[in-house]
Amino acid sequence: MDIIWLRDFEALVACKNFSRAAEERNVSQPAFSRRIRALENEIGVRLINRETLPLALTPAGEVFLSQARIMLRTYEETIERCQTIDAASENVIRFATSQSLYMTHYKNLIAPLASKGGVETDLNSTSWAADQFVSALQQSYCDVILTYWHPSMQFLGPLEVANFEHLTLSADRFVPVSRTRPGGGPEFQFKTGSKDAMPLLSYGAVSALRAVQDFVLEQAITPQKMLIVNQNALANSVKAMILEGFGMGWLPLSLCKTELAEGRLAIVEERLATDLEVRVYRDPKNNKGTLHELWAQLLQEQRSRLHRRPRRGATL
Repeated sequence: MDIIWLRDFEALVACKNFSRAAEERNVSQPAFSRRIRALENEIGVRLINRETLPLALTPAGEVFLSQARIMLRTYEETIERCQTIDAASENVIRFATSQSLYMTHYKNLIAPLASKGGVETDLNSTSWAADQFVSALQQSYCDVILTYWHPSMQFLGPLEVANFEHLTLSADRFVPVSRTRPGGGPEFQFKTGSKDAMPLLSYGAVSALRAVQDFVLEQAITPQKMLIVNQNALANSVKAMILEGFGMGWLPLSLCKTELAEGRLAIVEERLATDLEVRVYRDPKNNKGTLHELWAQLLQEQRSRLHRRPRRGATL
């Protein structure tokens, strides 16, 4: 099966018209139609219902569309991984982390140490599913992952079982926040006996923070039912929805401390907060010299942090 056929099929689904899809793919309509037909012949079923206007997918086509998107995403990720590995020199340390950690703990802690030590890093800030960070480290796609850690996070278990090394660099706090109402205070508050459900901006099932959110809700019974109005894999997207007033949700304190200080956000209930650790993981069999150098710097910073005894929730 030609990968081009999958892209053609995706374009046809989006345009719902052979002529427009052929133009989008920069090919003549007859050639485009032949490629779609070749794809159907390869699969052995009709994917497109050509008798409707606009064009529609057959039931088999609906199933194939979801799988085609997975195949395309896997293909693109594989190319990206190969190119990254090929481009990275022996001295470059390849990091993988989430967008929120990149903007907070990586930027404030790791980047200055790397710069000071003359260590070059290649950062992959991604919206991967939580377990993809683990597989990336296991498969040597990256040298280090920077991640939150909480007892409820099961996805990091394989690294601990396989004796991957980790350092706890800092602490954070997972806090329930809401947009502030005029005059101050959270716009959304729990009310005992209220029949109205609390609108929740939730994390998707693939997010590492979803497990922590669910843990908090299970441990601390809320006086109201929760109504999930949106799910997102990225903490920054959850934060944006909270700031727009769509509901309340949980955020790492490091990601929303500015908005809390400015009075744009307010903590809903402190009892519904929980502690997070910020960790880095590496494969002890990785013999890259620059990684050993940076790891030693991080270890020294960790020891200094223990001597400084920061307040709970503070970052380095």
